Amino acid sequence: MSSNLDSDFDGCIESGKLDAEVCVAEAAVSFKPAEETSLHWLALNLTPGLGPTKARKLVEHFGGIKNVFKATLTELEATGIQTVSAQSLGTGRSVELAYEELGRAANAGIKVVCFDDPAYPQQLKQIYDPPLVLYLRGNAEAISKPGIAVVGTRHPTPYGTGMAERLGCDLAARGLVIFSGLARGVDSAAHRGAVAGKGKTVAVFGTGVDQIYPKENSRLVDQILALGGALISEFALETFPAPQNFPIRNRIISGIAIGVLVVEAAEYSGTRITSRCALEQNREVFAVPGNVTNKNSWGPNTLIKQGAKLVWLRPGKTCGRNSRQMCDLRWSPRRALNRRPAKPHLYSGKPS
Repeated sequence: MSSNLDSDFDGCIESGKLDAEVCVAEAAVSFKPAEETSLHWLALNLTPGLGPTKARKLVEHFGGIKNVFKATLTELEATGIQTVSAQSLGTGRSVELAYEELGRAANAGIKVVCFDDPAYPQQLKQIYDPPLVLYLRGNAEAISKPGIAVVGTRHPTPYGTGMAERLGCDLAARGLVIFSGLARGVDSAAHRGAVAGKGKTVAVFGTGVDQIYPKENSRLVDQILALGGALISEFALETFPAPQNFPIRNRIISGIAIGVLVVEAAEYSGTRITSRCALEQNREVFAVPGNVTNKNSWGPNTLIKQGAKLVWLRPGKTCGRNSRQMCDLRWSPRRALNRRPAKPHLYSGKPS
C-alpha cells in the first residue's frame, strides 16, 4: 500500500507544488479504495488527543471512516473531541502525517496493518479497545495464529527464567505462537524458548517497531524474524520507550492470544495489568506456582488461589518437537474461545 502513496506524494513535491494540502488532494485521485481506507485509519491513529476508543466512536458518529475526513471543522468540534484533534482532522494535517509515516515505514520495510485489513488479527478485534493500526515487521501470518502470551517480572529468579524458557520452547514446538513483550526477564526468556523450539514468537513493543528495546535483545529480534515470527506495535515509528506506553501495550499482549501464562510477578508488577486485561477480554489465565517465600511468587500464587489454571510439568526431556509432553495447561481451543467470563475479583487483591 505505502509504495504507491509515497510515489504520488513525492512526485507532487518534486514538481514544485509545496502546498501539502494540494499534494494530498492530487495524490488521492490515484488511490484504490482499500488504500484510501487504510490511509484514513492511520491518519486517525496519528491524530493528537484521539485514542482508539474515541476514534471508533467518531467513525460510528459519521457513518464511516471516509465521512470523518469529509466533515467540517465545526462538525468535528460538535462531536466533543479535543480542539487539537478536530483541527488536525479538519485541516488535513492528520492525512499529511499519515503520508509521512507511510514513507518512513516503506523505507524501513515495515508494513502498516490497519483495522479493516484482512491481515489484522481477528482475536484482537474482539477486545474493547483494539488498536487502530499495527506496525509490523516480519511474518504477517504469525500474528493471526493461535498462541499463548507468556508474561512475568523483569527481575525473575533462576527458576522463573528457566520455567519461561522451557514452557516457551515446549509450547512453540507444538505449534502455538508465543506472544510476549520482549522486556528483560520473563518476556525475553519466553522468546528465547520459542526460538530454541524452532517455533514462532511475536514480540509486542511498547515503542515504535523500529526501536528495539532493550538494545541487548537485537540478536534475539533477528532470530525471531529468521524463524517466521514478527514484531508489532501500535505506536508510531521512532516512538521512544516512554514508561506510560508499556502498560498500554499490555492489552494487546493478552488480547491477541488465546490465553495468558504468568510465570513470576510481584504484587505491583506490570503483569498484574496484563492479567486483568486477560480477565476483561475473556481469556484463559494460567499461572506457574512459585516459592511462597519469594516476592515474585505473589502474582502467580494469588492468581491460582483466585481461579487461574495451575501449570505443572511432567517428567521428560527439556524441550523439542520429539520430547514427551512437558507442561499441562489443562487447555482446549474450544473452551478457551467459548469460556464463561471469569470472576471479576480475579487478581484484584480481594479475597476469593
